[in-house]
Amino acid sequence: MDRRLLVFTLGMFAIGTDNFVFAGVLPEIARGFHIGIGAAGQMTTIYALSYALLAPTVAALAANVSRKRLLLAGLGTFVVANLATAVAPTFAIALATRALAGLGAAMYSPTAVGSATAIVPRERTGSALAIVMMGLTVAAALGSPLGAVIGGLGDWRWTMVFVATLAAVSCLGLFAFLSEIPMLPAVSLSQRLSPIADARVGLTLATSFLFFAGVFTIYTYFSVVFDRAIGGNSVLLGGLMVVWGVAGMASNLLAGRMIDKLGSHKVLGFMMTFVLIDFVLLRWTGSNLWLALAAIVVWGGFGWGIVVPLQHRLVHIGPSIAPILLGLNNSAVLLGSAAGGIMGAIGIKMLGGHSLGYLGAVLVAVSMISSTISARRIPTVHQANAQVGVR
Repeated sequence: MDRRLLVFTLGMFAIGTDNFVFAGVLPEIARGFHIGIGAAGQMTTIYALSYALLAPTVAALAANVSRKRLLLAGLGTFVVANLATAVAPTFAIALATRALAGLGAAMYSPTAVGSATAIVPRERTGSALAIVMMGLTVAAALGSPLGAVIGGLGDWRWTMVFVATLAAVSCLGLFAFLSEIPMLPAVSLSQRLSPIADARVGLTLATSFLFFAGVFTIYTYFSVVFDRAIGGNSVLLGGLMVVWGVAGMASNLLAGRMIDKLGSHKVLGFMMTFVLIDFVLLRWTGSNLWLALAAIVVWGGFGWGIVVPLQHRLVHIGPSIAPILLGLNNSAVLLGSAAGGIMGAIGIKMLGGHSLGYLGAVLVAVSMISSTISARRIPTVHQANAQVGVR
């Protein structure tokens, strides 16, 4: 396997871990800064918001910057930001460092994905993308739980050092193994955003946003929703997060075959329905370890499983601008993550942590409506005119 792709993957692993890891250390952060659990959750929100909004902006503004230089600058910024979080004396400063980490991720992530396709033969671009993006799914399965265990056994600040170390190793690998990468054609910010005007694209992105807002309303406050089953055991918390991530990895591997047999709309409806029911029952299933384990398997498997059919739908709508559409979808997922952190904090105050499943279920239900409307619009447009956005 090309070691350059592995270095890209390690960087994505670090970035994904940073996005997921706070779910396992929120109680420690809240105690350390003497704030509420909902306020602590905004450390996830500010990172995801910065990452989502700056990714397309950086991609457009830095189109003429050397790819290697941009990758190194992104990871360098990310390392410094996480180390700054680790030593932040106040919560306000910690939030500022999370925004800076989001900037580093925004500089690195889309550049790594684009570079992966540029350094391999055309017939291997699909495999290259799969290898690089695997870093995010492995982060959910392994990086986040490991970070949670580190924080639980020691101090949450060591979790930040752990994330920074992962990114630093990737940075060294890029410096050592990566030569200059061919520049891709520049695409302006307005061109990157123009596909949203197509209702089919806009509704699909809305589906991603709403669904993952529901998912991260629960995930951001994982340690609160399942505190009765976990009983304060950080190793057990990490184990349950591993189950969540592994279930998602398995589902992603199976989703493609399901789409080929049933179509993306049916697969989305099937998976969303299971997540909806799962969230409605969380108040009861979260009270017992074995019931919680079953609920987490369903949630992780079907929750992450919708990513592939949503991507398939977008590629079907605009195959010639697929990279741009997939980038927009990634931003929609991240914005959903940020919204979930905010709504979860509100839900804890209004409903209590054990009832967050109801709020997540409402968001999933609305996302199902958006998905259905989008699916109905797709066949109504002549295939010859199905291309949208950048020409």
